[in-house]
Amino acid sequence: MMHEFVTYSDGTLVVSSDIRKKENGEEYIIVCFERPREGGFDTIIFELPSYEIIKQDGNYTEKEIAMFKSVVERGAAYFFEVAGKGGVQSA
Repeated sequence: MMHEFVTYSDGTLVVSSDIRKKENGEEYIIVCFERPREGGFDTIIFELPSYEIIKQDGNYTEKEIAMFKSVVERGAAYFFEVAGKGGVQSA
C-alpha cells in the first residue's frame, strides 16, 4: 500500500510504501515523487534505507532531484514509522 505524504505547489505528489521485504529478508520502503506533465508524469523513486534512485523518468532538474534526496534522507525515520503503522492517520 502507498501512503500520501505531501503535494508540492508544482503538483509533485510524494507517497511512500508499506515496509517490504527482499528475498534475503532485508526490509525496505520506497518513496515516490511524481508530477503530472503533458503526456505522462515526471517520476523519481527512491529505495530506503539505501537512498538509491531505483527509477527516474521525466524532466526533474538536478536541483529538484537533490532536494528530493534531502527530503528522503532527513525524513527516513518518519517514512519508516508511517510504513510500520500503516499510514499517516495511524502514525
